[in-house]
Amino acid sequence: MRLTSYTDFGLRALLYLATLPQGELSSVAKVSALYDVSRNHMVKVVNQLVKLGYLQSQRGKNGGIRMACAPETVNIGQVIRALEGNLDGIDCNSPVCHIVSVCLLKSALKEAMNAFLAVMDSYTLQDLLANRDELQKVFGELIPTLVLEPEPDDENE
Repeated sequence: MRLTSYTDFGLRALLYLATLPQGELSSVAKVSALYDVSRNHMVKVVNQLVKLGYLQSQRGKNGGIRMACAPETVNIGQVIRALEGNLDGIDCNSPVCHIVSVCLLKSALKEAMNAFLAVMDSYTLQDLLANRDELQKVFGELIPTLVLEPEPDDENE
C-alpha cells in the first residue's frame, strides 16, 4: 500500500507536533523544513488537519500550529482515510476497462485495502510515539540546522 505524499506529510506533521510539550506552538515553516517539503504543500496539509480537528492554528506574530487533541485520541486509520481521499486502489473507468464486468482485481484490492486500514485502525498517534525520546533527539539535532522561510503574518501558522 502506497500513500500519497499529502497523507505522508500529514502523518509526519502530526508526529512532530505530538512530540512537543502540550500546547507548544510550532510553525508550518519549521515542519516543512524539518521534512524538506515545500512550504506551500505543507500549508495545504496543515490547513486540512486543522479543519479535521487534529491541529489548532493561531494567527499573528506569536501564532503557529499545535496539536488540538491528545495523541491517544488520534486514530491513524481515520487520519489516513481523511487525508487520502480515494482508497479504491484502481480506477476501472479511466481509461475504460472492457473486463470490468468480470474482473476480480478490484475486489481483491478492496480486500487488501480493508486489511491495511484494519491494521492502521489499531494504532493511535500515541502508539507511534513509543520512541518519543529518540524522535525528540533527532528533531532536536535537526532543528538548529534548518533554514526557515519567513512566516507571513496573515496565514494560519
